[in-house]
Amino acid sequence: MQIGLQIPDFTWPGGPGLLGRDLATVGRIADEAGFDFIAVMDHFFQIGSVGPADHEMLEAYTTLGYLAGCTSRARLLTLVTGVVYRHPGILAKIVTTLDVLSGGRAWLGIGAAWNEEESRGLGIPFPPVAERFEQLEETLQICLQMWRGDETPYTGQHYQLERPLNSPQALSQPHPPIMIGGGGERKTLRFVARYAQACNLFPGPELAHKLDVLREHCDREQRVYDEIYKTCYFVFDVGERGEKAGEMVDRLGTLAEMGFQAAIGQVAGVHTLTPLEIIGAEVIPAVADL
Repeated sequence: MQIGLQIPDFTWPGGPGLLGRDLATVGRIADEAGFDFIAVMDHFFQIGSVGPADHEMLEAYTTLGYLAGCTSRARLLTLVTGVVYRHPGILAKIVTTLDVLSGGRAWLGIGAAWNEEESRGLGIPFPPVAERFEQLEETLQICLQMWRGDETPYTGQHYQLERPLNSPQALSQPHPPIMIGGGGERKTLRFVARYAQACNLFPGPELAHKLDVLREHCDREQRVYDEIYKTCYFVFDVGERGEKAGEMVDRLGTLAEMGFQAAIGQVAGVHTLTPLEIIGAEVIPAVADL
């Protein structure tokens, strides 16, 4: 079982003036502690489950590029890129750039987007959900084509690219892994089976059922189910002195028994650094062989 840090909140005690320094320290400590992933949300406004909309929120790929320079081993990604926020040809270039500058550590986490408030607030077109899924499928096709080095024109319903040139190419081979976030049974998990190397699901009583649905889609797509890297969102709260670490290891063990290979999520009190160090010392080694 691998462990990943997601940073969803940038409203830290030092304020914006110290945020660059503090974020660099969090990234470095997480990297050295053995976290396999460092992720951020792809939002422009803070989301309601974390805090008020006007709390500090950093643009995702600028932040990941900064973290690439502060770390050396953790893989870098969003949970998850909103498909409506960037033209797919530009998104392929962005992830490729992150991959090249990080030494091959970029993943593309992506989904159909949901936050209409920030889209409307910033003037980003936000079509109905069915159209967003059409855009998601075309975006996946375009990214894969560009990472293959195929410069032939792409003509889709929503996007037309005359010459999808991608130079330099990504260092990751055959391309940066694609992780599709969400548990939609008709489209999202079908896209995982058809296009992705990984999925990200949210915890809940239907987790086992979602994996069964994914397996069914893999069978229909003639995809080997075990090829899909399965991750689950997880809230890491080890307590002030690490008193909850054992309980966390047990919960991660349950996920591993279900077939999940990684847990990625926020760490309570991350800006204090102590929880990262506790997880690195007590949790990551305990779940490494699960």
